[in-house]
Amino acid sequence: MKNSSLSTSDRGLDLAAARSQRQVGRRRFVAAVLALSLGLLVSMALATGIGRMDVGWKMVATVILNKLGFNTPALDRTTEVVIWGIRLSRVVLSGLVGASLAAAGVVFQGLLLNPLADPFTLGVSTGAALGVALLVVLGVGGSFLGLSPLPLGALVGALGAMMTVLVLSRESGGRLRKESLILAGIVVSTFLSALISLIKSLDEESLSAIVFWIMGSFSGRGWIHVGFLVPYAVLGLALAASLHRELDILALGEEQSHHLGVAVSKVRLKLLLGASLLTAGAVAVSGVIGFVGLVVPHLVRVLAGPSHGRLLVLSALTGALILIWGDVVARVLLAGGQELPVGVVTALLGGPFFFYLLKSRRTRGMW
Repeated sequence: MKNSSLSTSDRGLDLAAARSQRQVGRRRFVAAVLALSLGLLVSMALATGIGRMDVGWKMVATVILNKLGFNTPALDRTTEVVIWGIRLSRVVLSGLVGASLAAAGVVFQGLLLNPLADPFTLGVSTGAALGVALLVVLGVGGSFLGLSPLPLGALVGALGAMMTVLVLSRESGGRLRKESLILAGIVVSTFLSALISLIKSLDEESLSAIVFWIMGSFSGRGWIHVGFLVPYAVLGLALAASLHRELDILALGEEQSHHLGVAVSKVRLKLLLGASLLTAGAVAVSGVIGFVGLVVPHLVRVLAGPSHGRLLVLSALTGALILIWGDVVARVLLAGGQELPVGVVTALLGGPFFFYLLKSRRTRGMW
């Protein structure tokens, strides 16, 4: 009886400790969300003010409040156009693209159980770029009923590339070979890049537009592109967030997930669709921007842990922050008003991180 009561007491202490840990984790998550959200608002104000024409944060706030209907001091038309029509729209777009790519990276890594998976390394971004390039060559552009066909072409290309990678990575028995995913992604990406180069050679008139998507840039982007991206980003994030618990269970393995009542095939298809929507929308408005989906989930996972619900939220906020400042670097690094493609900046930062991950996995004997 004495041992039984002690055992019951120990279990009670364990439950209390687990409950306390969950509460601490919840508080940390809320604090992280608030801190990142505040940092995002401050970054948007600061990034909007940076450029060849110096604009203070008070001017930025005045223009935003004026657009929201508040009675604010009048500014000259040029300043208003620069702040609202050019810079703020670009900052908002870069934040949305960063959030989309980071969230897509979380889904791909969790779903495929490979920490090196992201839209770029899996060839999904290149597939989306090929879809856009084909529409550009065919002269399909503009908008219909306020919607652009380019994200749809990017979505088809992204899904096609993802399915091809999955087929190449499967064994004869149908099991997914996780160690072959990145190799298959490189093969598919290389082949699709060759097709894009062929399209450029056959149609020189569309060369500049296609190069824009290959290198990744926010130059010349505006509010209309924000409107094009929002439906894809919202739907993709909603799909991923609604299945975050299933994504946690899938980390236990396919067989264990079946035993726990997860319809693996249906869940996997929905998650792939969600991640492809996020990637397609981002690529359609900004081009191929690599390594955001690879780096951000790893940085956030160190602090947030493996829970995909928290990981999705924090990665989206962090991805937005990183790409906003990556675009600022792309805008101001070169003299004479020239810009670097933001895809070059992210590749320079993300490439060494990719090598580090590859090296660390080999050192631990995981490959």
